[in-house]
Amino acid sequence: MNTTALTRSSSHVKNLIMGLMIRSSSIHAAGCYTTSPIPKGVKVVEYTGPRITKKQADAYFQNSKITYLFGIGDGTKVINGHGMAMYINHSCDPNCETEELRGRVWVMSIREIAPGEELTYDYNLYDGDEDEARCHCGASNCRKTMYSVEEVERRKKAAKRQARKAANKLVSARRK
Repeated sequence: MNTTALTRSSSHVKNLIMGLMIRSSSIHAAGCYTTSPIPKGVKVVEYTGPRITKKQADAYFQNSKITYLFGIGDGTKVINGHGMAMYINHSCDPNCETEELRGRVWVMSIREIAPGEELTYDYNLYDGDEDEARCHCGASNCRKTMYSVEEVERRKKAAKRQARKAANKLVSARRK
């Protein structure tokens, strides 16, 4: 599939034709790869699909192991991913990032990307119940989870609070 990318760094719009393909990935099942060079700072592909509420998505995908949901706006709506962008895998050392522009979600290159390279971005997950959302990116700076740094810290603090609460209950029970 050829897509047209737009540079965001120039005052005039420059169209770039790039090829994207889906194939096996060492990160997770299938991944999205480029067949042509991608310069830094361009819109690579749009994250498309039906927009539904987070509540609808939680109910619909309750028992699903894999989803392609992308939170938008204030987090009350998500895109149920369809198309090329849904195959872009997470990496703790990504070559792309996502940006919401006028209600649309774009995957943007944050460095030059060579032909044959897998496209990745940091998912920065922020919710997910008990799921560990393990990361398999293999980057030297891998944090072993797809959760954001902030979410990892929030979860650590919550676990400490739970442990203190359980210890206090145990001490109270022994005193009785």
